[in-house]
Amino acid sequence: MSEFDVVVIGSGPGGYVCAIRCAQLGMKTAIIERYPTLGGTCLNVGCIPSKALLDSSEKYHETVSTFDVHGIKVSKVEIDFKQMVKRVDDVVSQTCDGVKFLMNKNKIEIFHGHGTFKDDHTLTVSDGKSSTEVKGKKFVIATGSKPSSLPGIEIDKERVITSTEALKLSEIPKHLIVIGGGVIGLELSSVYKRLGSKVSVLEYADSIIGMMDKDMGKNLQKVLKKDGVEFYTSHQVTEVKNTGKEVSVKAKDLKKDKEIELKGDYCLVAVGRRPYTDNLGLEAAGVELDDRGRVNTNEHLQTNKSHIYAIGDVVKGMMLAHKAEEEGTLVAELMAGQKPHIDYNLIPGVVYTWPEVASVGQTEEQLKNDKVPYKKGSFPFKALGRARASNESDGLIKVLAHKETDEILGVHMIGPRCADLIGEAVLAMEFRASAEDVARISHAHPTYTEAFKEACLAATEDRAIHM
Repeated sequence: MSEFDVVVIGSGPGGYVCAIRCAQLGMKTAIIERYPTLGGTCLNVGCIPSKALLDSSEKYHETVSTFDVHGIKVSKVEIDFKQMVKRVDDVVSQTCDGVKFLMNKNKIEIFHGHGTFKDDHTLTVSDGKSSTEVKGKKFVIATGSKPSSLPGIEIDKERVITSTEALKLSEIPKHLIVIGGGVIGLELSSVYKRLGSKVSVLEYADSIIGMMDKDMGKNLQKVLKKDGVEFYTSHQVTEVKNTGKEVSVKAKDLKKDKEIELKGDYCLVAVGRRPYTDNLGLEAAGVELDDRGRVNTNEHLQTNKSHIYAIGDVVKGMMLAHKAEEEGTLVAELMAGQKPHIDYNLIPGVVYTWPEVASVGQTEEQLKNDKVPYKKGSFPFKALGRARASNESDGLIKVLAHKETDEILGVHMIGPRCADLIGEAVLAMEFRASAEDVARISHAHPTYTEAFKEACLAATEDRAIHM
């Protein structure tokens, strides 16, 4: 039987970052992973493969749609979808191998198999053929999440699929029906629309990406609609049926009170994710769950058993890889006696469609509901020299600042490279910068970051220069 200072269950971004930080802090550390490769959902069937496929689809779309504007003439452009998928697999393999290298570098012992608590200090790890017991002084539950479904919908993984299967299709769908207008559904809608699929998105709410500022949802829907994506907002799915070579989806139009039926060759169910605690043996460890199936934790991410912690998708909060990483680091440092902190208001959210959408802080709707006095400034990318030079005119950056103190309260953007641009906003807000602070900082010209400066100028007495 092996004994460790810390045993981390799950090797996703939260788990492996936590394990590395524990090892850096001098703890004898083990990591448990039920799959053959490390990296969890994010690296294997989530963030990394989806971004690789998004990048390939965007390159193809740009080649056939916009190269002529640049004076580049191409002909007989073809998609080698098998090669496209192979590249995704290669990217995933390299990334997962990188995590394994980091485990070995930091002398973290890896156990492959499903971990189940025998008691609150012992984990049984089984790979289906044999099992071993791992003892720990402390544990970190980082088991992540799995795709959710809707009542009455059978996900057969053939025609009715989740994001996992959508990233491993052997063919480009003729008509992809997507249930859910959130991040996952829209990113994969973007992929397959750019590769030539007909794409229809069904969303129960009256807008897409409902967790973000409403202006971002409106702008993204406008751009994707222009690209040919069909949207059915305010629609409740009532039936999904695999009829063999196609799938039938029925939904109720909540505004017109009538039923519609869509037929396609694949239906992607992208209605969110659920915490994954299946067969984890939490009862044996005495660990409690909340009413939504998440592991219950305090502000230090400790469960009701103080030596057992939980992080990432399995606890409350946004299901984001970088949020899990921050929590993994926090837990490791807390166990070492340090005093780290996380400001959850400053965890950015990103949608990797093209244009990209990114957000941090409070939305305009939240400020209104909380009766916070605010002012706003926005700047469109079409007014930005770098964006015009790159033929990227869609989108805008919106800055929300306190009306009295000018402190930046929220930044919301849709446009080129917003996934990277949002970092400047996070940094500014971490140091409680005012809109004028950012407006007075020199930004290189021509760059996309100038749009953030101009939006801050617009929020500061409507002083935008280039609009």
